[in-house]
Amino acid sequence: MTVLFVTGTGTEIGKTVTTAALAATALAQGRSVAVLKPAQTGVGADEPGDVAEVERLAGAVTTAELGRFPEPLAPATAAARAGMTPVLPQDVAEAAAKLAASHDLVLVEGAGGLLVRFDGSGGTLADAARLADAPVLVVAPAGLGTLNATALTALALRSYGLDCPGVIVGSWPATPDLASRCNLTDLPDAAGAPLLGAIPEGAGSLPPPAFRAAAPDWLAPRLGGTDAFRLPA
Repeated sequence: MTVLFVTGTGTEIGKTVTTAALAATALAQGRSVAVLKPAQTGVGADEPGDVAEVERLAGAVTTAELGRFPEPLAPATAAARAGMTPVLPQDVAEAAAKLAASHDLVLVEGAGGLLVRFDGSGGTLADAARLADAPVLVVAPAGLGTLNATALTALALRSYGLDCPGVIVGSWPATPDLASRCNLTDLPDAAGAPLLGAIPEGAGSLPPPAFRAAAPDWLAPRLGGTDAFRLPA
């Protein structure tokens, strides 16, 4: 995979830390990595956004944003309220292709979920991934409610003709409840795709060297992780 889109079943579920883990793992293998954030919302002009957080945790990645909007809203709404030009799906596909020409891996981190609107015409991350002809990795929460949201995201991916290599739990709790433990078994059925990783709760608070050393063990070999990868018990 030269270009990989990263989406989630919702917001604030660990997409950025997951993207950082993917980037750190690829960098550890000697691959060059670019991280593209099509639309950054809720962050001021001089404040660090998601790509800066990925760079802080993962290391020397190329970072790019296509649009930054100050209010923490869906990209289309945030752009309209700010009177700014929205990001279009074709902008995302073109930027990803340009980065792919000079990098081994391009990670495109979406905003919110798969069908959150980028523009007034209804363009979404799914449209961008289809134009880019790229697979879409799904990040999901661990607990109660995740099966329905994951199944709906997977259904949407199939309706767009998009490949989903798998699902990652974006924040695996230190003390998982019964629903979380059962979901490890049930998520692959809900997604129609394998469970390819589990990022420990609080991973983003680790010192960057510790994060980089541990990241490959959080991911399955299909995503560049180590043979030591095991899903949580």
